[in-house]
Amino acid sequence: MIELSRLSLGYDEKPILQDISLIIDSHLNILGANGSGKSTLAKAFCGLLDYTGKIIIDTKNLKAYEAKERAKKIAYIPTKLEFYDEFITLAEFVLQGRFAHKESFLDYSDKDRSIASANLELFGLAHLKEQTLSSLSSGETALALIAQALTQESEIIIFDEPTANLDPKNSKIIAEHIKNLKQTHQTVLITHDLHLAHYIDSPVLFLQEKKAHYFTENFFEDDNLSSLYDVKIQSLAVQYA
Repeated sequence: MIELSRLSLGYDEKPILQDISLIIDSHLNILGANGSGKSTLAKAFCGLLDYTGKIIIDTKNLKAYEAKERAKKIAYIPTKLEFYDEFITLAEFVLQGRFAHKESFLDYSDKDRSIASANLELFGLAHLKEQTLSSLSSGETALALIAQALTQESEIIIFDEPTANLDPKNSKIIAEHIKNLKQTHQTVLITHDLHLAHYIDSPVLFLQEKKAHYFTENFFEDDNLSSLYDVKIQSLAVQYA
């Protein structure tokens, strides 16, 4: 469970979100216009951005978590992978998801390697494990990011625009994986893709003008969407199927 209490945050004294209070006890889709604070809020959830107010994760203040303890609670999957080592293999990258569980000054254990290998198999990536990350396609990289997050064994997974720059086939594959993960994890999806959000079917937090509007139902009604986005939107007939 995530609880926000009078949360405010921004960059260089420029407020992005102000005075938000909300209890998130299930899955969540975060939507809003460009610059409304979607990714900013997600980074705050992960302790990557300073803020005022409180973020409570399972009754404990987020700022009281040690880094490894926080990683066991929340995994953040960015929109794209920034290469810090272009020669790292896929297997090594996914294994790094076990860092929060690794004993200090020791190598990864057989259990760590087994969990990483199982997730490579789960996402159909095992045959690519010795390839470098830089050699993977966009779709394969998106799957690799999710495989690493599952290897981290966090309770909450935050997806930041997971289908950005993907073709329809790979977008469908990622959408199906996210929907399936709702059975085992609390998911937070950040997206501009209304069809993806509709398919994932979680309550919606809509960010607008530094405020947050929470919808458990009726968000995808045409009149509501048209009002929120200030553009005529007709039925979301196209869905992942």
